[in-house]
Amino acid sequence: MATSTAMKAFFNTRVVAAAFALAACLPLAAQAADVVRLGNLKFAHYGAVAYMKEIAPKYNLKIEERIFSKGLDIVPAIIAGEIDVSASALEAAISGRASGVPVYLVGGFAKGGVRIVGRPELNLRSIADLKGKKVGVTRGGPQEILLFSELAKNQMSWSDKPGKDVLIMYMGYPDLNQALLTKDIDAMSQSEPYSTQAIHKKYGSEIMKPYQTALGEPVRALVMSEKMYKEKRDVAERFMQCFVAATRMFIADPLLAEKYVRESMFKNQVSSDDYRDAMANASFTEDISLSHVQLTTDYMVKFGVGRMTAAPAAKDWVKLDLLEAAKKTVSAAK
Repeated sequence: MATSTAMKAFFNTRVVAAAFALAACLPLAAQAADVVRLGNLKFAHYGAVAYMKEIAPKYNLKIEERIFSKGLDIVPAIIAGEIDVSASALEAAISGRASGVPVYLVGGFAKGGVRIVGRPELNLRSIADLKGKKVGVTRGGPQEILLFSELAKNQMSWSDKPGKDVLIMYMGYPDLNQALLTKDIDAMSQSEPYSTQAIHKKYGSEIMKPYQTALGEPVRALVMSEKMYKEKRDVAERFMQCFVAATRMFIADPLLAEKYVRESMFKNQVSSDDYRDAMANASFTEDISLSHVQLTTDYMVKFGVGRMTAAPAAKDWVKLDLLEAAKKTVSAAK
C-alpha cells in the first residue's frame, strides 16, 4: 500500500511538472491577449491607427476600436473609463486635459489633412475673399484653429453671430459638405477626405491649405490614459510598438495604406482619386514635439478655442518616452 501511494504521488508530481513545462513552451500568442480599447475617427489620415488592430496579435494585444464622430466626443468615454487610448485632433486632446481628463499625450500620428474649400461659382481665391461670407467648420479640431489663424493673419474678424467680417457656422464633418452642396454656406474649413470629395464632385474648389501661419501643418495626437501609462506599463509598451510598426508599414507601402483605408474604413465609398488627393494633403507620422503642443495650446487660448479656464502646460502631460523606446525596439527587430 505504501509503495502504491508513493507511486501515485510520484506520478502526480510528474504530471504537474509536465503541465508547467508545456505552458512555458506555448507561444506568446496562445496566451490570453491584453485588451486595449481604442477611440478613433473616420478620416483617411487616421488609417495607420485603425490598422493597428490587424497586427495587434503579434504584440499579444487585442485592440477594440470604437469610432467617434469627432475628437471631443471621445473625452466623456475616457472619463468613464471606457477608452484606454485615443486618436484625435491635438486641440481636442488639449481641451480634454484642460478639463481634467487624466491622460498623457504619447505620440503624433498624422500631419496636415485640412483644406479651406469654397463654392466654385463664388470664385473665392484667398482668405480675404471670405469677407461677408458664411464659413462652416467643425468645433474643436485643427480646421477651426487654422481657419481663425488665417483670418487673424489677414486682419479679419469673425463670430458665430452676425456683425463680424465672417459668419462662422458650426456643424459636423459630413454636414459641412452637405451645407456647401446646398449653398447654405459659402465655404468650409474641412478635413480630408471630405474636402477632396467636394472638389472631385465639383461643388467645392480649393481656396487654400491653411498652413501659412506659425502653426504650420497640424499634427494629430495619440493620447493614453494615465492609468494605462502608469499601471499597465508592459501593455502600454507593446501598444506603442504596434503603433510604430503599423505607421511604418503604411509609410513604406502606400498601396497597402490605400487599400485598407478605402476598403476597410470607408467600405469603398472613397475612390482611389479621392484617397490619393486627400493624402497628398496629409501624411502619416510617429512624431509630435512638445513645442508644437505648447504653440497650439497658446493659439487656442488666443482665439478662445476649447473654452479652457486653465490651459495645460505641454511639459506637464506630453510623455514621449514610450514612443522613443518603441521606435528603438521596432528598428532593432528588423
